Amino acid sequence: MAPALQTIEETFHAALDCDPDQLNAFLDTRCGGDKALRTKVEALLASHRKAETSVEISISAVAANIIGNRQPDSLIGETIGHYRILKRIGAGGMGEVYLASDINAGRTAALKVLPAHLSSNVERLRRFEQEARAVAGLNHPNIMTIYEVGTDDSRRYIASELIEGETLHERLARGGVEIREAIEIAIQVVSALAAAHSAGVVHRDIKPQNIMLRPDGYVKVLDFGIAKLAEREVLPSVPENEALKLVETNAGSILGTVSYMSLEQARGAHVDKRTDIWSLGVVLYEMITGRAPFPGDIPGEVMSSIVEKEPLPLGRYLERVPPELEQIVTKALQKNPQERFQSANELLAALKHLLHKLELAAELDQSSARDSSARWIQSPIAAGVAVLAIALAALFPFYWLRKPRTAAIPEKSVAVLPFENLSDDKTNSYFADGMQDEILSDLAKVGDLKVVSRTSVMQYKSGAARNLREIGQQLGVAHVVEGSVERSGTHVRINAQLFDARSDHRVWGQTYDRELSDIFAIQSEIAKSIADQLQAKLSPDERKAIERPPTSDVTAFDLYTRAKNIQLATTIRSTEKTDLLNVVDLLNQAVARDAAFFDAYCQLAYAHDILYFSGYDHTPARLALAEAAVHTAFRLRPEAGEAHLARARNLYYGYLEYDGALAELEAARQSLPNNARLLELMGYILRRQGRWNESTENLERAIDLDPRNVFMLQQIALSYDYLRRYADEKLMLNRVLAIVPNDTETQAARAWMEFESHADMRPLHQMIDSVRATNPALLPTIGDAWLVSTLAERDSDAATNVLKAFGENKPHLSSDNVPLTRLYVEGVIARMTKDDAKARSAFTAARTEQEKAVQAQPNFGPALCVLGLIDAGLGRKEEALREGQHAVELLSVEKDSLNGAALIKYLAIIAAWVGDKDLACEELATAIRYPGCLSYGHLKLLPFWDPLRGDPRFEKIVASLAPKQ
Repeated sequence: MAPALQTIEETFHAALDCDPDQLNAFLDTRCGGDKALRTKVEALLASHRKAETSVEISISAVAANIIGNRQPDSLIGETIGHYRILKRIGAGGMGEVYLASDINAGRTAALKVLPAHLSSNVERLRRFEQEARAVAGLNHPNIMTIYEVGTDDSRRYIASELIEGETLHERLARGGVEIREAIEIAIQVVSALAAAHSAGVVHRDIKPQNIMLRPDGYVKVLDFGIAKLAEREVLPSVPENEALKLVETNAGSILGTVSYMSLEQARGAHVDKRTDIWSLGVVLYEMITGRAPFPGDIPGEVMSSIVEKEPLPLGRYLERVPPELEQIVTKALQKNPQERFQSANELLAALKHLLHKLELAAELDQSSARDSSARWIQSPIAAGVAVLAIALAALFPFYWLRKPRTAAIPEKSVAVLPFENLSDDKTNSYFADGMQDEILSDLAKVGDLKVVSRTSVMQYKSGAARNLREIGQQLGVAHVVEGSVERSGTHVRINAQLFDARSDHRVWGQTYDRELSDIFAIQSEIAKSIADQLQAKLSPDERKAIERPPTSDVTAFDLYTRAKNIQLATTIRSTEKTDLLNVVDLLNQAVARDAAFFDAYCQLAYAHDILYFSGYDHTPARLALAEAAVHTAFRLRPEAGEAHLARARNLYYGYLEYDGALAELEAARQSLPNNARLLELMGYILRRQGRWNESTENLERAIDLDPRNVFMLQQIALSYDYLRRYADEKLMLNRVLAIVPNDTETQAARAWMEFESHADMRPLHQMIDSVRATNPALLPTIGDAWLVSTLAERDSDAATNVLKAFGENKPHLSSDNVPLTRLYVEGVIARMTKDDAKARSAFTAARTEQEKAVQAQPNFGPALCVLGLIDAGLGRKEEALREGQHAVELLSVEKDSLNGAALIKYLAIIAAWVGDKDLACEELATAIRYPGCLSYGHLKLLPFWDPLRGDPRFEKIVASLAPKQ
C-alpha cells in the first residue's frame, strides 16, 4: 500500500529542515524499512532542489528531467507536417520553439514541438486541443493566433502566428513602465482573458514571459491552454492524487511561474478564471512598481509570502498613485477568490474607467499648457471648464464607451447602420429596415467577424448627418456600412457602401438596380462583398447560410419585418398585450403566404412565449401555439442555430427548464457567433438559477456585441440591485446615462437606490419634483418609484393621485414581476389610513377580479400570490396562507431565484397581515438570504411591515440590512 499523503508530507518537511550532512541518517531513522516512503520523499527533495535553481521551473520540466523525455537539441532542416524548420527561437518546459515556413500557405510561423511526455496522454491532449481550438476560434486581436494543432510521425506540434516584438519580461528588464502604459497593456491582456474565459478556457500561466508587446502597440497573450496540458504531470512513483498536491505545495512549480501563482494554485486547490485575475494583478503590480508583490529569494519563500503576507501599497514605491489604481490592484490580489473581481469583464470595466479619467486629466493639462495667457487661466471661464471636466469624470465613469482604445477594436469588425428609405411611400421604411436587418443577420453568421447587434445600430437612424468616426468608437468597430433603398412598384434600387470608420475612407460601394423579386439575392451579394472586403474567412456552411433566401414571397417578408420591428422596439417588461397580439397576427399572415418561412416561425414562437411568460396569457393553449411554431421551425431547418434559439426560449419562458435551455443555446452558438440575444438570454437564465456572476459575465459579453443596448445595461444594474451591491449598481446606471443622459427612468433608478440602501427619500423627492416641474408627462414612466415614495410617507392623497397617473397600467411596488392590481393598491392605501370600510370594499372588488385571473391560469404562482395578499387584507387567514404557500410551491426559489424569492417576501407580508408573526419573521428571514427586492428602505419605511414593527426578530432583520458605517 502506498504511504499516506500526510506521512509523505510530514517526512518531506522534516527532511527540508535537516542538515544536509545528516539527511541520510535522518531518512534511515524516519523511514525505517519503508522503501516506498523513502523513494517518494527523495524524489520530492530532488524536485525541490531543482525548483530552487529557477523561479520559472514548471512541473512539466521536473517530470521531464526525471523521466528523461527531452526533445532533440535541434530539428533545423527537417519538415514536420507541412512546416519546414528554419531555426530554433526558444525553449522551455513546454517544448522547443522554431521559426518555420508553412509550405502550403506560404507564410512563416512559430512551431512549438511538444515533448513526448506531454503528448503521451491521449485524453489530456484531446482536452488541450479542444481548448486551443476554442481560443483560436475567438479570432481575438490580443490572443496569439493558433494556425494548427497537429501530429507528424507521432510528434505533436502547435503552429501559430509569428509575433514581432518583445515580451513584457524583456520590456521590464529595461526598467519600469509609466502608469498609463501599464494600464493600457493590462486592458489588452484582460480583454484577451475575457474572450478566453467566455469560451471556457482559463490560461493558468499569466506572466510577463507570456505577454508579447508588438511595435504597433498591440499586446498578444501567448500559450493559452499549454499549462492545462501539463497540470497533471506527476512523478511516476507517486500516486497521482497525492503527488500532484505535494509537488504543487512543495516544489513550487505547477501551473505557472511561482511569483505569479495564485493562493489557490500554491495550495493545490481548484483553479478557475479568477486565478488569471490574480496573476494579472501581480503583473500589473510589477509593471507599476518594478517589484514583485510577494518577494522571496527561492520559490519556498515566494510561496510563503503569497500564503501569509499582503503586498505593500503601490504608494510605498511611487508618488501620486491614483486611488482607483490602488483599489484595482488590491482587489485583484485578494487571497479569497470570492473577494476578487469575479470576471475579466468586471476588471476590464474598472481599468477602462480609470484610463478614461487619466486621459481626461491629461487632456485638461495639455489644454492649460497650450494657452499661456494668465488672464485666461485665471478667468471664471477656465475655472468652469476645469469644474466641468471634473464633473464629467465623476458623472460618467463608463464614458469610455464613447472613446474606446483603438488597439482594442478588431480589424474585422463592422456595424450595419439603418438604411435610408428613399421611396416616395414612406411606409416602405419597414422594407428598408428589413433590408438592413437581413444584411446584418447574414454578416453575423460569419464567425471570423465581429458584428454589432441591431439594437445598438438602430439608434443611428437616417436623418441627421452621421459622424462615422464617432459611431465606430461608440460601437467598438473598425468599419461601418451605410445604404439606401428606393422601392417603386416591382423595381428596387439599393445602394450599399463600406467605410473604414477610423479614417472615413470609403472601402467599397455598389448600386443595384433590380426587379423586386431579386431582393434577397442582392442582400446575399452585399453581405458576401462586405465579408470579402474585410478578408473574413467563410466556411461552406456560413456561405450557404448567407446565400439562402429568407422567403420567396416579398409581401410575406414585409409582414415579417413589420412584426419584428414592433417586437424589437419594446422589452418584455414594457411590451403591451395588444402589441404582442398584433405581432402574432402579422406573423400568422406571413406564414400563411409562405408555409416554409423559417424566420417567421421562430419570431412567432417568441411572441407566443412572451405572451405566456409575462402573464398576459399564461395558459396551456398559448404554450401549445409556441411549441407548434418551434416544431415547424425544426422541421424546416433542424440544423439552424435560430431553431435552437427558438427552442431555448420556449424551454425558458414556457417551462423554466434552465438546463435544457442552456444546452440549446450552446448548440445555437455554433452557427450564431455574433448573436447578442443568445448571450443575453443565457445571462437571464443563469440569473434565475442564482448563478449571478456567470449571468453578469454573459450580459457583459452581449454588451460587447450590442454596446448601446440600454435595456441590457439596466438589467446588469438590476442584478447589482438584487445583490445589494449598490456602488456597482450606481456605476452601471452611470454607464446608461453616458448613452442616454436624459433618461428619466435611469435617473429615477439612481434616486431609488438611495431609498433602498439608506432609506433616504430626499433624492427620490428631488427627482419627482423635478419631473413634475419640467415634464409632467413623464411622471407615469416613474410611477412605481413615485407610488412607493407616497406609501413610505403614508401620504394617501398623493398615492391616490399616482394611481390616476398610471392609467390602465399595473402598478409595481418593487422590481419583481408580481402583477399587483389597482384595486389591491387602493385597499392598501385605505388600510394605511385605517379606513376599514373603504379598505374592505377595495379588497372585495379586487378579489372578484383576481379570482378570474387565477381561474384562467391556475398554475401561475404570481397571480395566486396576489389573491393571497387580497385575502390577507380581508382577514381570510386560512385562505390567504394557503394561497401564499401554494404560490411559493408553484414558483420556488429553485425554479426561479428572482421571482421565487419575491413570493417568499409576499408570503411574509400575508402572514404579518393575518397575525402570524412567527411565520412572518421566519419567511422574511428566509427571503433576505436570497438576492432580491428586499432592502433596508423597503423594510424600514413601507406600511406592509407595520404589523411587525417592534418585534425584536423583525428589527434584527432590518438592522442586518442597514448601511455599514
